Amino acid sequence: MANILMVVSAADSLTMKDGNEHPTGYWAEELVVSHQTLIEAGNTVHIATPGGRKPTVDQVSLAAESAGGEDRAQGFRDYLAKIDGELAHPLVLADVDIAAYDAVVMPGGHGPMADLYKDADLGRILVAADRSGKIIAPFCHGPAGLLSATEDGAFAFKGRRLTVFTNEEELGGGTGENTPWLVEDALKEKGAVIENAAAWTSNVVRDGNLITGQNPQSSEDVAKEVLAALG
Repeated sequence: MANILMVVSAADSLTMKDGNEHPTGYWAEELVVSHQTLIEAGNTVHIATPGGRKPTVDQVSLAAESAGGEDRAQGFRDYLAKIDGELAHPLVLADVDIAAYDAVVMPGGHGPMADLYKDADLGRILVAADRSGKIIAPFCHGPAGLLSATEDGAFAFKGRRLTVFTNEEELGGGTGENTPWLVEDALKEKGAVIENAAAWTSNVVRDGNLITGQNPQSSEDVAKEVLAALG
């Protein structure tokens, strides 16, 4: 079976437009659903973060109203407790050799907007993965991490088709008008071809080895598309 690298933000806050710090991290549903789907299919998943720091779960994502009910929220809490050992001791992103992996998966939450979007080590990993045709699968705010990837000063994913948490979703149900920057706009400005669907509906876009998902609702479908791509 496949070896999969799951890159998770190590940020626990995001500096907002007004200068205040907004508590954040990874979104529980996205990490849990994708990790569980990939593991249950028999794959090995290694979690890596900048500096090898334990990632922080966005507490909002564990609230019943965000998780789709208290039963789902409790299920996310239970799964995170089950893999807490892995989360507490992730790989150091700078030490990762992408040659050892078949795919890179990047769940979101607002954390990637604070660290992964400018992480040089992630950029190196993504460029090498793309050159080798390895699967790259960021979703929701995870595609912010693609912004770290440059070759000869140019955006490595320019012209590629992808989807991401939309401006509509961010402004209407994310962090709103105080959001410091919009990932959809940033990717468009770098030359990505954005293909979004209706807000809060699952949407997965595949362009060769690049698989992207629009929002938390896309978590399982992204993981399934990764499994299909890995064969």
